[in-house]
Amino acid sequence: MRDVFVTTAEEVLSDPRTTVVLADISAAAFAPAAARYPGRVVNVGIREQLMVGVAGGLALTGQRPIVHSYAPFLVERAYEQIKLDLDHQGVGAVLVSVGASYDRAAAGRTHLAPADVALIDTLRDWTVYVPGHPDEVPGLLRDAVCGAGSAYLRLSTQTNARAYPGSGDLRVLRDAGPGAPLLVAVGPVLDAALAAVADRPVTVAWTHRPRPFDAAGLRALAGTEVILVEPYLAGTSARVVGAALADRPHRLLALGVGRSDLRRYGTPEDHDRWHGLDAAGLRRSVDAFLTPARAAA
Repeated sequence: MRDVFVTTAEEVLSDPRTTVVLADISAAAFAPAAARYPGRVVNVGIREQLMVGVAGGLALTGQRPIVHSYAPFLVERAYEQIKLDLDHQGVGAVLVSVGASYDRAAAGRTHLAPADVALIDTLRDWTVYVPGHPDEVPGLLRDAVCGAGSAYLRLSTQTNARAYPGSGDLRVLRDAGPGAPLLVAVGPVLDAALAAVADRPVTVAWTHRPRPFDAAGLRALAGTEVILVEPYLAGTSARVVGAALADRPHRLLALGVGRSDLRRYGTPEDHDRWHGLDAAGLRRSVDAFLTPARAAA
């Protein structure tokens, strides 16, 4: 996804309103773009707060900055600047992260950021894109750059087997019929979610745009039981699902990265397993959630 982002961002730079702002991460990859567009690929060095501050200043001049780094450096370390230099000043930017929740697990806790989307969700009117495949990245980046507000594009090394381009409204990939439990998967967890309920009567819908969440689509699909599977902090979208279904009796199972600090390295696949986000772990959670309801029925 990062390679596709760099290529697409260089194409987007043909619009003189755009500037890429870096803090050393991916600077070498953007070197050809920097040579082609002098002054519009800005590398501030290892100063992530300054990177966002510069983006805020550029936005105040009418530029559409694209700001890029690892998720923990871009969102967590520079959160105050995102809040003040972008949100408080009423200007927009496009933040593009790599690393996701634990793509660089071997680098340790400094490179893990499962809470990034939850932090962005404390701000006003942000669009959040979580692509599930590299081929979705170009369209999402262009949509973000052409927009007026702020957007967060979360890239990952983990992908689904195929791309599903589109607006981000909920897409039904498996229809189990009226009244069936609904599983909503976000971004690159789709394949594991589909495998987890392959022989279960569960409708599966998917999105790569968890914000703004497709509340109308959810209401059209949801019965009594809703299962939410997200590749970041568990429960991040629970509030929007609850608000969308506030007038209906429903049960919600929110799955994602747990809050326990595992204090171990491993691989992304290890972390999927430890957090129950692989197919087997999702299957256990879904079965435990649905079994009491089925027994009572």
